[in-house]
Amino acid sequence: MADTGSSEKEIDDVSGVETTGHEWDGLKELNNPLPRWWVYLFYATIVWSVVYWVFMPAWPGISGHTKGVRNHSERQNVDMAIAALDAERGERMKRLLTVSAIDEVEADPQLLQYALEAGESLFGDNCATCHGAGGQGFVGYPSLVDDAWLWGGRFDDIKTTLRHGIRSTDPNARFNMMQAYGRDGVLSRDEIEDLVEHVVTISGGEANAEAAARGAETFAVQCSSCHGENGEGLKDLGAPNLTDAIWLYGGDRDAIRTTLYEGRGGVMPAWGERLGEEEITALAVYVHALGGGER
Repeated sequence: MADTGSSEKEIDDVSGVETTGHEWDGLKELNNPLPRWWVYLFYATIVWSVVYWVFMPAWPGISGHTKGVRNHSERQNVDMAIAALDAERGERMKRLLTVSAIDEVEADPQLLQYALEAGESLFGDNCATCHGAGGQGFVGYPSLVDDAWLWGGRFDDIKTTLRHGIRSTDPNARFNMMQAYGRDGVLSRDEIEDLVEHVVTISGGEANAEAAARGAETFAVQCSSCHGENGEGLKDLGAPNLTDAIWLYGGDRDAIRTTLYEGRGGVMPAWGERLGEEEITALAVYVHALGGGER
């Protein structure tokens, strides 16, 4: 007869835990069972997977997948959510079409919040490359956060500039021209140097008094028709104020000299060719709220 005696369980001397009897290179495997809470949780996940399989889409097939008793579809839910959002946005966009003054937008907190959010998004997509993410501007690209506006900073002024652009292909674009006094031979180098000193003087800088006096005479003949007798600019013509120390291309002598000699004239696209009227309005609200908008 075979020996039916039971073998003794081997206990690890270090840990005091029973071993499984398996050994590799002198290392014995301990028989540590999983904690009961973990085992119960594992069983629960199995039950949950079966329930999920019954109620929700689960198994792929050749021509489709199991629908589940709930016939749930995340794609359909997303489509419905997008449709609802578009409908909500559409209503607000329609309201922007009826806005004629910034006060009308500011009087409606919800409309104002929507216009600012939509305008910020449009600004980031279309304007930030030139004017900066916060509208701070760069050399040759105006800052939109100060109160210096070449063509006016009122709500309607901003909308007009956005819609038609500046020196763009739009027939109603804002347009002016800074004369290239040196390149075109209108003024001599000496006259340009005197004019530089005069511009430095009226902008609050220190300059050669005699040269500035001569430059003042040249300024009265050549520049005052656009910039005004005192150099304070004319917004109707888009002529900048030369007395506020705010410069689009720089206010040092070299920059002023280059402007006088070569002329200046940047281009802003006509966004009315790309954006809808309600988007133009939202963008104008945002630009107006950057800090420099006029009433």
